[in-house]
Amino acid sequence: MTTTDLHDVRDPELPGRLLVSERDVLIPLLRARPESDFALPVAACPGWSVRDVLAHCSSALMRVVESRFEEGVFSPESNDRDIAERAEWSDARVVDELERGMTEAGPVIAKAGGVLDGVALGEWVHAGDVRVAFGEPGAYAGAGLPDALTLLGRITRERGHVPLQADLDDLDEPLRLGAVPGDRPPARFIGAAATLVRLYSGRSVAGAAYELVGVEEAELNLF
Repeated sequence: MTTTDLHDVRDPELPGRLLVSERDVLIPLLRARPESDFALPVAACPGWSVRDVLAHCSSALMRVVESRFEEGVFSPESNDRDIAERAEWSDARVVDELERGMTEAGPVIAKAGGVLDGVALGEWVHAGDVRVAFGEPGAYAGAGLPDALTLLGRITRERGHVPLQADLDDLDEPLRLGAVPGDRPPARFIGAAATLVRLYSGRSVAGAAYELVGVEEAELNLF
């Protein structure tokens, strides 16, 4: 088995592990914030407040837990409906649902064979969005970062994304993302892992120090 093969072997427990590690940090943070903070705007999701992002995250996870995947699920229209359905809920109820989803979705994702792994990565990224809105440190980083990077690497390869080698300040070895190189030589990124996550999730990298060669920023966006 080659090194690439080893990197592409799916760990079915990884998405759930990522969700639980984030749950253990995010939920206490949310419970400690005043009600006014839930109305703060989220720059990465124009038009959405922190509460909207949390409602979206909790509803998406509960759809996974309850296997509710009707046509058009996770579309912008579906997301807006899910948020509207929770408009009369208290903030605490939204956080309670989010905690349940982050706890119970992992085993369901594990059994799905990989098709739902991206949900866990998206939830982790949204947790970073909330940290940014709060002005908290550790956005797109923290204890879950190694699992998030592993998941990001595999998803980009499965989707045939632009090949890229990332030399990260936070890791000793380069991280390979995207498809196996063909006619196009691999692009290269040098910088912090959190900045790499921002690029792949379409988040702002304003003020970040990094080098990106051989690919445009927009080509990296998974979402």
